[in-house]
Amino acid sequence: MVSVTIYTDGACSGNPGPGGWGAVLIYGENKKEISGGNKNTTNNIMEITAVIEALKCLKNECKATVYSDSAYVVNCFNQGWIYNWKKNNWKTSTKGPVKNKELWEELYTLVKKYNVEFVKVKGHSGVEGNEEADKLAKQAVGIL
Repeated sequence: MVSVTIYTDGACSGNPGPGGWGAVLIYGENKKEISGGNKNTTNNIMEITAVIEALKCLKNECKATVYSDSAYVVNCFNQGWIYNWKKNNWKTSTKGPVKNKELWEELYTLVKKYNVEFVKVKGHSGVEGNEEADKLAKQAVGIL
């Protein structure tokens, strides 16, 4: 099966405030950089959006490894939060509504479509792909 490596990051100037997201997709020798932003958003929304937009770039069945410095995104899947949220009608363990439900639903649909693995990386630790995604996100928000 084809393997794609994806690095994603989100950034916000204020939280909420202007935000940006960036992603780097690597397939063999090919590399694609994508980014975007929103004038009034949160860092978590940008982190989720980066993964969604990256997965939307995939065209065929593949294994995608998503590297993110967002514990929120990685833990949502690796610790099973999203499966519990769905089972509990999009309520958290404290019975409150899940924030950003529409984004989580969209991401869940994409994750089901592809064989996606989430890997947590430490932000600003010299991981090249993560640093590139961070730069794209900051450029999209206008921080750089």
